[in-house]
Amino acid sequence: MKTRSILLLAALACGLAPLGLAQAQGMKKVRIATEGAYEPFNYKDANGQLQGFDVDIAKALCVKAKFDCEIVAQDWDGIIPGLLAHKYDAIVASMSITAERKKKVDFTDKYYQTPARFIIKKGSGITISPEGLKGKNIGAQRATIHANYLEQNYKDIANIKLYDTQENANLDLVAGRLDAILADSVVLLEGFLKKPQGKDFTFAGPELRGGVFGDGAGIAVRKGDNALRTAFNKALKEIRADGTYKKINDKYFPFDVYGPEPKSS
Repeated sequence: MKTRSILLLAALACGLAPLGLAQAQGMKKVRIATEGAYEPFNYKDANGQLQGFDVDIAKALCVKAKFDCEIVAQDWDGIIPGLLAHKYDAIVASMSITAERKKKVDFTDKYYQTPARFIIKKGSGITISPEGLKGKNIGAQRATIHANYLEQNYKDIANIKLYDTQENANLDLVAGRLDAILADSVVLLEGFLKKPQGKDFTFAGPELRGGVFGDGAGIAVRKGDNALRTAFNKALKEIRADGTYKKINDKYFPFDVYGPEPKSS
């Protein structure tokens, strides 16, 4: 207690802000962005607080790396521009590691990897194929790997509708304005199919992996920020080894979302 008081007085003497104690102890201040609209990975609870797998993973990594972290919400469309504009230092928001995004940002190793799936209404008879989706209305969240997949494979076959959030795509599916949606399988299962609004819908077609879907979800940092990227990678290995990752995983999912070991180290 005496040591804490001395540190606090020293921090105040130096004119540090309320967070000065952490700074006086040598902790690096890191600001992290997440979307807050991608349940169960990141979302806002009834009190407006950020929750979810991404948020808990970010907090655990910050503890291991001894970072003083602040997690903020940022709309998906502006999440990479915000990083590049130095509004925050990293993105932990289920962002897939893709070749296109690597042109703008650097990524850590992946911290989870799950396949994409289509959802359709039960009894609709829709099949996931060029013939089965011809003339159909298909939805996805814009600026995502799922939107890219639809544009590459169904642009001249179906009517593709893109949304600012996954929730809004789900709502249009329920309202009958869409015949199918494509998104992360876990997001669709936990955030839609298991809820009352999803009772009349089901997965369709195969699990989609690789190619445009990237190498799993990673933490994005600005190009050349190797110290931060390395620190997060080290912390990720540590929470995997000591059981922290499994504890967080099991809080949200009855299965392992980590996937195969990453190619890099």
